[in-house]
Amino acid sequence: MFTSKSRSHLKVYIILVVVVVVVVAVVVVVVVVVVVAVVVVIVVAVAVVIVVAVAVVVVVVVVIVVVVVAVVVVVALLAAAAAVVATISFKHYGYTAGLTRLLVTRLRK
Repeated sequence: MFTSKSRSHLKVYIILVVVVVVVVAVVVVVVVVVVVAVVVVIVVAVAVVIVVAVAVVVVVVVVIVVVVVAVVVVVALLAAAAAVVATISFKHYGYTAGLTRLLVTRLRK
């Protein structure tokens, strides 16, 4: 059915087909690996950006809360000090004398 020349050509064609299939398979595998690697890198980068953004927001919120608490504490301490001074001033010098008279008396001593 096949002559020796046609068998030789058939072997060459089979070898060529096998080589082409192997090359295509390798190229497909390489492309898939590269695409998967790029997707993984993008996902990791997005995750890192999200984590950093959340951390920055948390830090900003914590700083704002600390500042607000500090301001509230300072205002409360000032109000308490003013109340103490007003109480001392009222007890010693009457309501209308106020802080000025207390300070002048303390400075003279």
